[in-house]
Amino acid sequence: MDTATVRNIAFLARIRIEDKDLAPMAKELSNILGWVEQLNEVKTDGVEPMTSVVAMTLPRREDKVTDGGCRDAVLANASEPEDSFYTVPKVVE
Repeated sequence: MDTATVRNIAFLARIRIEDKDLAPMAKELSNILGWVEQLNEVKTDGVEPMTSVVAMTLPRREDKVTDGGCRDAVLANASEPEDSFYTVPKVVE
């Protein structure tokens, strides 16, 4: 990776990188991309994707619409509740 590419990436990411830091950053990014390329060499044919390192079945619950049953506890966080609703300042005239 060259410094022009690093400069372009920094511009796209809206990150300010000083000119003196471009060359070290190019080397660092090249190393990172090298590690990613090493991952492509790993044979993963027949390996199931996993969501956890422990085999488990997540508990399920019935999918039904409720109001949560804790309106008063939720409204306790509101600074000025009104008629069981949060009130917010008007932002549009």
